Amino acid sequence: MKILGLMSGTSLDGLDMALCEFGGEGYRVLAAETVPYMAEWKQRLSTLEKASAYEYALAHVELGHYFGQKVNNFLQGKERPDAIASHGHTIFHQPHLGLTTQIGDGDAIAAETGLPVVSNFRTLDVALGGQGAPLVPIGDELLFGEYDACLNLGGIANISYRSEVGSQRTERVAYDICPCNMALNRLAAILGYPYDKGGVNARGGQVHTCLLHELDALEYYAVTGPKSLGKEWFVEQFWPVVKSFLGVVPSMTQARDALATVSAHIAMQIGRVLEANEIGTLLVTGGGAWNSYLIEQIGDYSPATAVTVPDALTVNYKEALIFALLGYLRLGGKVNTLASVTGAKCDSIGGTLSGLMTRE
Repeated sequence: MKILGLMSGTSLDGLDMALCEFGGEGYRVLAAETVPYMAEWKQRLSTLEKASAYEYALAHVELGHYFGQKVNNFLQGKERPDAIASHGHTIFHQPHLGLTTQIGDGDAIAAETGLPVVSNFRTLDVALGGQGAPLVPIGDELLFGEYDACLNLGGIANISYRSEVGSQRTERVAYDICPCNMALNRLAAILGYPYDKGGVNARGGQVHTCLLHELDALEYYAVTGPKSLGKEWFVEQFWPVVKSFLGVVPSMTQARDALATVSAHIAMQIGRVLEANEIGTLLVTGGGAWNSYLIEQIGDYSPATAVTVPDALTVNYKEALIFALLGYLRLGGKVNTLASVTGAKCDSIGGTLSGLMTRE
Protein backbone atom coordinates (compact mmCIF):
# COMPACT_ATOMS: atom_id res chain seq x y z
CA MET A 1 0.00 0.00 0.00
CA LYS A 2 1.22 3.46 -0.90
CA ILE A 3 0.65 6.26 1.62
CA LEU A 4 1.66 9.91 1.34
CA GLY A 5 2.76 11.22 4.75
CA LEU A 6 2.47 14.95 5.51
CA MET A 7 4.23 16.65 8.41
CA SER A 8 4.27 20.28 9.54
CA GLY A 9 6.43 20.86 12.62
CA THR A 10 6.59 23.53 15.28
CA SER A 11 9.75 25.03 13.76
CA LEU A 12 7.65 26.16 10.75
CA ASP A 13 10.24 25.01 8.22
CA GLY A 14 7.49 23.96 5.81
CA LEU A 15 5.35 21.04 4.71
CA ASP A 16 7.24 17.74 4.50
CA MET A 17 5.80 15.19 2.06
CA ALA A 18 7.00 11.59 1.81
CA LEU A 19 5.45 9.09 -0.60
CA CYS A 20 5.97 5.70 1.02
CA GLU A 21 5.18 2.09 0.22
CA PHE A 22 4.50 -0.47 2.94
CA GLY A 23 4.33 -4.23 2.52
CA GLY A 24 5.71 -7.56 3.61
CA GLU A 25 9.30 -6.52 3.02
CA GLY A 26 9.14 -3.36 5.13
CA TYR A 27 8.99 0.12 3.63
CA ARG A 28 10.36 2.29 0.86
CA VAL A 29 10.38 6.06 0.49
CA LEU A 30 9.52 6.53 -3.18
CA ALA A 31 9.79 10.32 -3.28
CA ALA A 32 10.00 13.20 -0.82
CA GLU A 33 9.91 16.99 -0.85
CA THR A 34 9.66 19.94 1.52
CA VAL A 35 7.60 22.97 0.51
CA PRO A 36 8.72 25.99 2.59
CA TYR A 37 5.94 28.12 4.01
CA MET A 38 5.38 31.47 2.34
CA ALA A 39 5.93 34.44 4.64
CA GLU A 40 2.16 34.95 4.91
CA TRP A 41 1.52 31.42 6.20
CA LYS A 42 4.55 31.51 8.47
CA GLN A 43 3.29 34.68 10.13
CA ARG A 44 -0.27 33.40 10.33
CA LEU A 45 0.65 30.07 11.92
CA SER A 46 3.12 31.60 14.36
CA THR A 47 0.44 33.86 15.87
CA LEU A 48 -2.73 31.82 15.39
CA GLU A 49 -3.06 30.91 19.07
CA LYS A 50 -3.86 34.59 19.70
CA ALA A 51 -6.42 34.88 16.89
CA SER A 52 -10.22 34.92 17.10
CA ALA A 53 -12.28 31.74 16.87
CA TYR A 54 -13.33 32.77 13.35
CA GLU A 55 -9.73 33.31 12.21
CA TYR A 56 -8.72 29.96 13.72
CA ALA A 57 -11.56 28.07 12.02
CA LEU A 58 -10.84 29.76 8.69
CA ALA A 59 -7.13 28.95 8.91
CA HIS A 60 -7.99 25.30 9.62
CA VAL A 61 -9.96 25.01 6.39
CA GLU A 62 -7.66 27.13 4.25
CA LEU A 63 -4.54 25.28 5.38
CA GLY A 64 -6.23 22.02 4.40
CA HIS A 65 -6.85 23.34 0.90
CA TYR A 66 -3.26 24.64 0.78
CA PHE A 67 -1.93 21.20 1.77
CA GLY A 68 -4.11 19.56 -0.87
CA GLN A 69 -2.85 21.88 -3.58
CA LYS A 70 0.77 21.21 -2.63
CA VAL A 71 0.08 17.48 -2.67
CA ASN A 72 -1.34 17.73 -6.20
CA ASN A 73 1.79 19.55 -7.36
CA PHE A 74 4.03 16.97 -5.69
CA LEU A 75 2.20 14.00 -7.20
CA GLN A 76 2.44 15.22 -10.79
CA GLY A 77 4.14 12.48 -12.80
CA LYS A 78 4.06 10.05 -9.86
CA GLU A 79 1.87 7.07 -9.10
CA ARG A 80 -1.04 8.15 -6.91
CA PRO A 81 -1.05 6.82 -3.35
CA ASP A 82 -3.91 4.87 -1.82
CA ALA A 83 -4.33 7.50 0.90
CA ILE A 84 -2.81 10.52 2.61
CA ALA A 85 -1.80 10.63 6.29
CA SER A 86 -1.56 14.20 7.55
CA HIS A 87 -0.24 15.26 10.94
CA GLY A 88 -1.49 18.82 10.44
CA HIS A 89 0.02 21.80 12.24
CA THR A 90 -0.26 21.97 16.02
CA ILE A 91 -1.70 25.20 17.43
CA PHE A 92 -2.78 24.18 20.94
CA HIS A 93 -1.37 21.30 22.96
CA GLN A 94 -2.51 21.16 26.58
CA PRO A 95 -3.21 17.50 27.32
CA HIS A 96 -3.70 18.22 31.04
CA LEU A 97 -6.88 20.03 29.90
CA GLY A 98 -7.79 17.28 27.45
CA LEU A 99 -6.88 19.60 24.57
CA THR A 100 -4.76 19.16 21.47
CA THR A 101 -5.46 20.70 18.06
CA GLN A 102 -3.80 20.20 14.70
CA ILE A 103 -5.16 22.34 11.88
CA GLY A 104 -5.24 21.50 8.17
CA ASP A 105 -8.74 20.12 7.56
CA GLY A 106 -8.66 16.52 6.32
CA ASP A 107 -11.89 16.99 4.35
CA ALA A 108 -10.35 19.97 2.53
CA ILE A 109 -7.25 17.90 1.66
CA ALA A 110 -9.51 15.10 0.40
CA ALA A 111 -11.61 17.52 -1.65
CA GLU A 112 -8.49 18.95 -3.34
CA THR A 113 -6.82 15.61 -4.04
CA GLY A 114 -9.65 13.13 -4.43
CA LEU A 115 -7.86 10.80 -2.01
CA PRO A 116 -8.86 9.40 1.39
CA VAL A 117 -7.14 11.26 4.23
CA VAL A 118 -6.28 10.20 7.77
CA SER A 119 -5.76 13.14 10.16
CA ASN A 120 -6.32 14.10 13.83
CA PHE A 121 -3.93 11.42 15.03
CA ARG A 122 -3.53 12.85 18.54
CA THR A 123 -7.05 13.57 19.74
CA LEU A 124 -8.20 10.04 20.66
CA ASP A 125 -5.15 9.44 22.83
CA VAL A 126 -5.71 12.73 24.68
CA ALA A 127 -9.37 11.80 25.20
CA LEU A 128 -8.11 8.54 26.74
CA GLY A 129 -6.05 10.51 29.25
CA GLY A 130 -2.78 10.43 27.33
CA GLN A 131 -0.38 13.12 26.24
CA GLY A 132 -1.18 12.64 22.57
CA ALA A 133 2.57 12.78 22.03
CA PRO A 134 5.02 11.68 20.94
CA LEU A 135 3.39 9.49 18.27
CA VAL A 136 6.53 8.69 16.29
CA PRO A 137 7.84 5.99 18.73
CA ILE A 138 5.76 3.18 17.23
CA GLY A 139 7.58 3.90 13.98
CA ASP A 140 10.89 3.92 15.85
CA GLU A 141 9.95 0.49 17.16
CA LEU A 142 8.82 -1.01 13.87
CA LEU A 143 11.23 0.66 11.42
CA PHE A 144 14.35 1.61 13.43
CA GLY A 145 14.36 -0.94 16.25
CA GLU A 146 18.05 -1.77 15.77
CA TYR A 147 18.97 1.40 17.71
CA ASP A 148 18.71 1.65 21.49
CA ALA A 149 17.00 5.02 21.09
CA CYS A 150 15.78 7.47 18.46
CA LEU A 151 16.17 11.22 19.00
CA ASN A 152 14.33 13.78 16.92
CA LEU A 153 15.71 17.32 16.89
CA GLY A 154 12.81 19.33 15.54
CA GLY A 155 11.08 22.32 17.06
CA ILE A 156 11.11 20.19 20.20
CA ALA A 157 13.68 17.49 21.03
CA ASN A 158 12.00 14.18 21.77
CA ILE A 159 13.28 10.67 22.35
CA SER A 160 12.00 7.11 22.36
CA TYR A 161 13.67 3.97 23.68
CA ARG A 162 12.96 0.60 25.23
CA SER A 163 12.51 0.79 28.99
CA GLU A 164 14.20 -1.76 31.22
CA VAL A 165 12.83 -4.01 33.92
CA GLY A 166 15.80 -5.81 35.44
CA SER A 167 17.96 -6.73 32.49
CA GLN A 168 15.12 -6.84 29.95
CA ARG A 169 13.86 -4.01 27.74
CA THR A 170 10.13 -4.52 27.86
CA GLU A 171 8.22 -1.55 26.47
CA ARG A 172 8.66 1.55 24.37
CA VAL A 173 8.68 4.83 26.26
CA ALA A 174 9.03 8.31 24.84
CA TYR A 175 8.66 11.94 25.78
CA ASP A 176 9.65 15.47 24.86
CA ILE A 177 12.99 16.41 26.42
CA CYS A 178 13.22 20.16 25.81
CA PRO A 179 12.75 22.87 23.18
CA CYS A 180 15.22 22.67 20.31
CA ASN A 181 14.87 24.46 16.96
CA MET A 182 11.91 26.42 18.31
CA ALA A 183 14.35 28.23 20.59
CA LEU A 184 17.45 28.19 18.37
CA ASN A 185 15.59 29.58 15.33
CA ARG A 186 14.05 32.41 17.35
CA LEU A 187 17.50 33.43 18.57
CA ALA A 188 19.01 33.11 15.10
CA ALA A 189 16.30 35.46 13.81
CA ILE A 190 17.68 38.19 16.09
CA LEU A 191 20.93 37.84 14.17
CA GLY A 192 19.09 38.04 10.85
CA TYR A 193 19.12 34.33 9.97
CA PRO A 194 16.22 31.86 9.60
CA TYR A 195 18.31 29.33 11.56
CA ASP A 196 21.82 28.95 12.90
CA LYS A 197 23.39 26.94 10.08
CA GLY A 198 25.77 24.35 11.49
CA GLY A 199 25.54 26.08 14.88
CA VAL A 200 28.22 28.56 13.75
CA ASN A 201 26.82 31.46 15.79
CA ALA A 202 26.32 29.33 18.88
CA ARG A 203 29.90 28.11 18.54
CA GLY A 204 31.07 31.74 18.52
CA GLY A 205 29.18 32.68 21.69
CA GLN A 206 29.90 32.27 25.38
CA VAL A 207 27.88 30.06 27.73
CA HIS A 208 26.41 32.07 30.63
CA THR A 209 26.20 29.92 33.73
CA CYS A 210 23.38 31.87 35.40
CA LEU A 211 21.12 31.61 32.34
CA LEU A 212 21.98 27.94 31.99
CA HIS A 213 21.05 27.25 35.60
CA GLU A 214 17.76 29.14 35.26
CA LEU A 215 16.79 27.08 32.24
CA ASP A 216 17.82 23.82 33.89
CA ALA A 217 15.69 24.72 36.93
CA LEU A 218 12.42 24.88 34.96
CA GLU A 219 9.83 22.63 36.59
CA TYR A 220 9.20 20.50 33.50
CA TYR A 221 12.61 18.86 33.77
CA ALA A 222 11.79 17.40 37.19
CA VAL A 223 8.59 15.74 35.91
CA THR A 224 8.81 11.98 35.38
CA GLY A 225 6.62 9.67 33.36
CA PRO A 226 4.83 10.48 30.09
CA LYS A 227 5.15 14.18 29.33
CA SER A 228 5.06 16.49 26.35
CA LEU A 229 5.72 20.11 25.45
CA GLY A 230 3.74 22.59 23.39
CA LYS A 231 4.31 26.09 22.12
CA GLU A 232 2.33 27.44 25.09
CA TRP A 233 4.93 26.12 27.55
CA PHE A 234 7.75 27.53 25.45
CA VAL A 235 6.15 30.97 25.28
CA GLU A 236 5.07 31.10 28.93
CA GLN A 237 7.93 29.30 30.72
CA PHE A 238 11.08 28.98 28.60
CA TRP A 239 11.26 32.12 26.47
CA PRO A 240 10.73 34.63 29.31
CA VAL A 241 13.93 33.35 30.95
CA VAL A 242 15.89 33.86 27.72
CA LYS A 243 14.20 37.20 27.04
CA SER A 244 15.18 38.48 30.48
CA PHE A 245 18.81 37.69 29.65
CA LEU A 246 18.59 39.40 26.24
CA GLY A 247 17.04 42.64 27.51
CA VAL A 248 14.82 45.00 25.55
CA VAL A 249 17.20 45.53 22.61
CA PRO A 250 19.65 42.60 22.49
CA SER A 251 23.08 43.10 21.00
CA MET A 252 24.58 40.66 18.52
CA THR A 253 26.95 39.45 21.25
CA GLN A 254 24.06 38.79 23.63
CA ALA A 255 22.18 36.88 20.94
CA ARG A 256 25.22 34.69 20.20
CA ASP A 257 25.78 34.08 23.91
CA ALA A 258 22.12 33.12 24.31
CA LEU A 259 22.48 30.73 21.37
CA ALA A 260 25.57 29.18 22.95
CA THR A 261 23.82 28.82 26.30
CA VAL A 262 20.58 27.38 24.91
CA SER A 263 22.59 24.94 22.75
CA ALA A 264 24.45 23.81 25.87
CA HIS A 265 21.15 23.47 27.72
CA ILE A 266 19.67 21.28 24.97
CA ALA A 267 22.76 19.06 24.81
CA MET A 268 22.91 18.73 28.61
CA GLN A 269 19.24 17.79 28.93
CA ILE A 270 19.62 15.20 26.18
CA GLY A 271 22.86 13.92 27.72
CA ARG A 272 21.17 13.40 31.08
CA VAL A 273 18.48 11.26 29.47
CA LEU A 274 21.01 9.21 27.51
CA GLU A 275 23.17 8.60 30.58
CA ALA A 276 20.27 7.79 32.91
CA ASN A 277 18.94 5.17 30.49
CA GLU A 278 22.32 3.76 29.44
CA ILE A 279 21.69 4.39 25.74
CA GLY A 280 24.47 2.77 23.73
CA THR A 281 23.35 3.54 20.16
CA LEU A 282 21.36 6.60 19.13
CA LEU A 283 19.74 7.53 15.80
CA VAL A 284 19.39 11.32 15.38
CA THR A 285 17.02 12.85 12.84
CA GLY A 286 15.15 16.13 12.29
CA GLY A 287 16.50 19.49 11.16
CA GLY A 288 18.71 19.80 14.24
CA ALA A 289 20.71 16.79 13.05
CA TRP A 290 22.39 19.16 10.57
CA ASN A 291 23.50 21.42 13.43
CA SER A 292 27.02 20.01 13.69
CA TYR A 293 27.85 22.06 16.78
CA LEU A 294 24.81 20.73 18.65
CA ILE A 295 25.64 17.15 17.61
CA GLU A 296 29.21 17.66 18.89
CA GLN A 297 27.86 18.93 22.20
CA ILE A 298 25.51 15.97 22.58
CA GLY A 299 28.52 13.70 22.03
CA ASP A 300 30.54 15.63 24.61
CA TYR A 301 27.80 15.32 27.25
CA SER A 302 27.14 11.63 26.50
CA PRO A 303 30.50 10.03 25.54
CA ALA A 304 29.22 6.49 26.17
CA THR A 305 26.63 6.83 23.39
CA ALA A 306 27.40 6.12 19.73
CA VAL A 307 25.55 8.87 17.83
CA THR A 308 24.43 8.15 14.26
CA VAL A 309 23.18 10.83 11.85
CA PRO A 310 21.79 8.78 8.91
CA ASP A 311 21.26 9.65 5.25
CA ALA A 312 19.61 12.94 4.30
CA LEU A 313 16.31 11.30 3.31
CA THR A 314 15.93 9.71 6.75
CA VAL A 315 17.08 12.83 8.60
CA ASN A 316 14.70 15.16 6.79
CA TYR A 317 11.66 12.95 6.27
CA LYS A 318 11.57 10.43 9.12
CA GLU A 319 8.53 12.07 10.74
CA ALA A 320 6.61 12.27 7.44
CA LEU A 321 7.53 8.62 6.82
CA ILE A 322 6.27 7.59 10.25
CA PHE A 323 3.00 9.48 9.89
CA ALA A 324 2.54 7.61 6.62
CA LEU A 325 3.08 4.44 8.68
CA LEU A 326 0.52 5.62 11.28
CA GLY A 327 -1.99 6.12 8.45
CA TYR A 328 -1.18 2.67 7.07
CA LEU A 329 -1.78 1.11 10.48
CA ARG A 330 -5.02 3.10 10.95
CA LEU A 331 -6.39 1.92 7.61
CA GLY A 332 -5.46 -1.65 8.52
CA GLY A 333 -7.23 -1.42 11.88
CA LYS A 334 -3.95 -1.89 13.78
CA VAL A 335 -2.70 -0.11 16.90
CA ASN A 336 -0.75 3.05 16.03
CA THR A 337 -0.58 4.80 19.43
CA LEU A 338 1.19 3.25 22.42
CA ALA A 339 -0.13 3.86 25.93
CA SER A 340 3.34 3.09 27.32
CA VAL A 341 4.52 6.23 25.53
CA THR A 342 1.62 8.60 26.11
CA GLY A 343 0.23 7.49 29.47
CA ALA A 344 -3.27 6.85 28.07
CA LYS A 345 -5.65 4.25 29.50
CA CYS A 346 -4.86 1.86 26.66
CA ASP A 347 -3.29 1.52 23.24
CA SER A 348 -5.45 2.92 20.47
CA ILE A 349 -6.00 3.22 16.73
CA GLY A 350 -5.89 6.98 16.25
CA GLY A 351 -6.86 9.06 13.25
CA THR A 352 -9.98 10.46 11.62
CA LEU A 353 -10.79 9.16 8.14
CA SER A 354 -12.01 11.73 5.60
CA GLY A 355 -12.91 11.71 1.95
CA LEU A 356 -14.32 8.31 1.03
CA MET A 357 -15.81 9.62 -2.19
CA THR A 358 -17.68 7.88 -4.96
CA ARG A 359 -16.44 8.20 -8.51
CA GLU A 360 -18.60 8.14 -11.62
